Amino acid sequence: MRLLPIFTASAILLASASAACAAAHSGIHSADFDNSVRPQDDLYQYANGAWLKHASIPSDRESYGVFDELIDLNDERLHGIIESAAAGQNPPGSDARKIGDLFQSFMDVPALEKLGVTPLRVELAAIDSVSSAQALARYMGRAQSLGIDMPLRLSVDVDAKDSSRYLAIGAQGGLGLPDRDYYLQDDARFKHARNAYVAYLTQLFSLTGEPNPAQIARDVLTLETQLARAQWSKVENRDPARTYNRMTPAALGKLAPQLDADDFLRAGKMGNVAALDVSQPSYVKTLGQLMTSQPIATWRSYLKARLLNHAAPYLSRAFVDAQFAFEGKALSGTPENLPRWKRGVALTQKGLGEAVGKLYVAHYFPPENKARIEQLVSNLLKAYASSIDGLTWMSPETKRRAQEKLARYGVKVGYPLKWRDYSALRIERADLYGNVARIGAFNYEHDLAKLNQPVDRDEWELTPQDVNAGYSPTGNEIVFPAAILQPPFFDVSADDAVNYGSIGAIIGHEISHGFDDKGSQYDANGNLHNWWRPEDRQRFDALTARLVAQYSAYMPLPGLHINGQLTLGENIADNAGLQVAYKAYRLSLNGREAPVIGGMTGDQRFFIGFAQIWRNKSRDEALLQQIKIDPHSPDPYRALGATLNCDGFYRAFAVKPTDKMYLPVARRVQIW
Repeated sequence: MRLLPIFTASAILLASASAACAAAHSGIHSADFDNSVRPQDDLYQYANGAWLKHASIPSDRESYGVFDELIDLNDERLHGIIESAAAGQNPPGSDARKIGDLFQSFMDVPALEKLGVTPLRVELAAIDSVSSAQALARYMGRAQSLGIDMPLRLSVDVDAKDSSRYLAIGAQGGLGLPDRDYYLQDDARFKHARNAYVAYLTQLFSLTGEPNPAQIARDVLTLETQLARAQWSKVENRDPARTYNRMTPAALGKLAPQLDADDFLRAGKMGNVAALDVSQPSYVKTLGQLMTSQPIATWRSYLKARLLNHAAPYLSRAFVDAQFAFEGKALSGTPENLPRWKRGVALTQKGLGEAVGKLYVAHYFPPENKARIEQLVSNLLKAYASSIDGLTWMSPETKRRAQEKLARYGVKVGYPLKWRDYSALRIERADLYGNVARIGAFNYEHDLAKLNQPVDRDEWELTPQDVNAGYSPTGNEIVFPAAILQPPFFDVSADDAVNYGSIGAIIGHEISHGFDDKGSQYDANGNLHNWWRPEDRQRFDALTARLVAQYSAYMPLPGLHINGQLTLGENIADNAGLQVAYKAYRLSLNGREAPVIGGMTGDQRFFIGFAQIWRNKSRDEALLQQIKIDPHSPDPYRALGATLNCDGFYRAFAVKPTDKMYLPVARRVQIW
């Protein structure tokens, strides 16, 4: 991986108007242009139109774009790493041996065909023994360590109001369809999904020899519909104050007496917790009522559905095909499943993430690159600080607190400072489902061990091989794994303008999450605590309401608009990230103008580079699912929405009021 050169540690931003930059290639994919469209009318179509016309979504994908191209490259690299581990004579118990054995256990299809449903016989028998609400509570607790999605999920996370400690969490879950709207809305698209879900469950029950599989599948859908009706919406769950409900186990027992909190928590290995955060109390109350009002036979069918769905990818082909027909074809519109080796790579890097990541870093991310990117992130943070200083809508007191928060940002780049220890995890080459179950238990025990311990600030939520980036509000930290720090997001041989428009905007995006509608509720220490003057919060809310309205007007599918409230945090981050990256780029020029490359000015290359990282094509079914459950806007609107609000775009392309992308100054939303 090649990265942008760093000049001096004291520089506010990277110098770019050098002879080296003048000689750089633009980094723009001009072959993707649609020259029949003016950038002033549709920058996204201009920058990507030819690609959109000629590119096709692979038959094993629900969508395809820049991120997917890099994921494909990563899959090939990881496949080589994993295959080498599988072929090597590695000592028993070593990470390399576990990597190879886990992958081979997934690839041994003949063995899985012989086993059929046998790996689940013990668990199915345990479900058959559930004969009361109390036994149901115990099973729901026990299933947590197996990684099976239950109506009430137990986990461990940093306490939102005391970021120095961990807290047990209880949150809603357990639905087989992507979101509550799939159960509750009458749109034909959701009805189709419900019918496909019943067909899928019917097939699963048939494969395990259940009597009357079609009827019990319908019973499960009816029960899940009742759960869905009680669950909080995606928008409601974005409110960190509303979802923070710390209570004792005794209080949980009073909230939902039918749940039998003591038995549930003991079975979930949390019998000794003094308190937990119950994210959706009203839902938990209804769940308790359903545990006694619904027939226990229906609950047993539901538990089997959850188990079978969880295990299907690791069983014989009939189970794999049944799940793909539902999740792949019906819900995402994908014609073909991924090749088995890709699914094996996905399992291996999920189950042994940092063990695989350690090998990945050794091959593809030299230590010197880490230092260079850390400096680039530092430069963007300085640009963000400058932006806060220039805000006209925020009072000096709140600005000071915002600067304090920004100054305390943690930065994680490339890979962890210390690697996770997998020595206690047993992996067997001939036991795929057993491996998956042991990985689930290993991860669950890892999290349980955090309770009553200081928060480990060095732990990573992402792995080095993730093509992703993130911000943690309780950690007040930004994370950039090694895998995203390479072309097309970052190219040392390319012009600085494009690097700032791509990786610079992504870095700015993650920085901005600490100041979006949700992240801004956490203080410099990562605690859910109001640090705003009331009038500043009111002005902030007025600005974000305008952003909600802007994105809610976009309609990616007929009759289906973007949910501006659900996507608000990501839209704030996209807009602020682009604007601070543009500011950083302009400051890097030190008052000089960038060279013209390929007939384009530096500012034009910046915005085209930004638009091109969002080129993407999606199947309608996948787009429907994204609109309902994903807090990110669909990619074309990420490019267009943020660009419309950035003054620099109008100067770069001399956009006039008569142009289609012109938005009057008074209507442009600029928050940070």
